[in-house]
Amino acid sequence: MPPPALLDYSHVDFSRPVYDIEAIRRINPQRNQMEHLTAVVWVDTVNHAVIGYKDITENEFWVPGHMPGFPLMPGVIMCEAAAQLAGFYAQKYKLLGGDFVGFGGMDEIRFRGPVFPNCRLILLAKMKELRANREWPGDV
Repeated sequence: MPPPALLDYSHVDFSRPVYDIEAIRRINPQRNQMEHLTAVVWVDTVNHAVIGYKDITENEFWVPGHMPGFPLMPGVIMCEAAAQLAGFYAQKYKLLGGDFVGFGGMDEIRFRGPVFPNCRLILLAKMKELRANREWPGDV
């Protein structure tokens, strides 16, 4: 049996987003095939937690190739969706300052089931640690 989810989302009304895709686009820079956040449905600024989702369609760029005949959302794309949710929260609520939020990593990732086209991927994020004022190391 998997461990309990990071947050209890049984009380969340997914039909009433706090931030829709247009509000997300005003904060997040990702566009086109790299947009992996449809809506934010719950925000807790006291405990720095947020819940959102990505509605998966038949038109996702990965559908034809992962896996042919059995389209399964890649885990790395699920991680990107979670990063976009956390980045949205950090930028919207000005946790770090600056114009850009980079994502440094993830620990203890849990995939709770397969995600297919015409499904909704529910995303949960909660701040564990804030490391502000880190700068891009320059040209690589």
